[in-house]
Amino acid sequence: MTSSGTPPDGRATRWAGQRERRRREFVEAGMRAIARFGPEVSTEQIADEAGVARTRIYKHFADTADLQRAIALRAAEMIGAQFAPLWGVSGTPREMVHATIGAHIEWLSEHRALYQYLMRQSVTGPRDVVADVKTAIARQLTVLFEYYLGLFGADQRVGETIAYGLVGLVESSTAHWLDAPRGIDRDDLRQLLARWVWSILDDTLRTVGVALNPDSPLTDLDYQVLD
Repeated sequence: MTSSGTPPDGRATRWAGQRERRRREFVEAGMRAIARFGPEVSTEQIADEAGVARTRIYKHFADTADLQRAIALRAAEMIGAQFAPLWGVSGTPREMVHATIGAHIEWLSEHRALYQYLMRQSVTGPRDVVADVKTAIARQLTVLFEYYLGLFGADQRVGETIAYGLVGLVESSTAHWLDAPRGIDRDDLRQLLARWVWSILDDTLRTVGVALNPDSPLTDLDYQVLD
């Protein structure tokens, strides 16, 4: 039997795999260099962290922007993995609010230099990963909010506005806290933001005559219909 296709070149396949592996190694070196040297890290410093000459990096990346883009994509994967376990509807409303805000504060605190690096790239680079991540979180929250607003007979259209507003509140407040904590520790910040977020959600439900118990599991709703 004859084949109309051309057999794959084993050497080309191996080279492609090796090239991808080396790209990943340089990206991880970039992550370490950002943590070590800060958000203004240079390609030279990333190369030093990888133990190679700078010209070696450009054998695997088209230019500096290509390297920056790869680092940004890796950061997006990390953030996605941090939040993925939170999207299952479990626990009480208060627990879910605290867990989501806590995960956000934890990631920004542990990766402050990387966050600042991404913010710099959002201005000068081809991809705004911070905006992408905020949008992804807001979309997840929108689905959740719209479901429960509809369940209680509220206007579901406000769910998206609330979701984007809450994400902006938490992100901007935490980013400012990183620069100027003013004696507020991480747990204090989480408690403060969680109280604000719950107040907004509670007020939204009360406008349609519903008082939701924040300490009752969402799987077994406990709420009061207000007069």
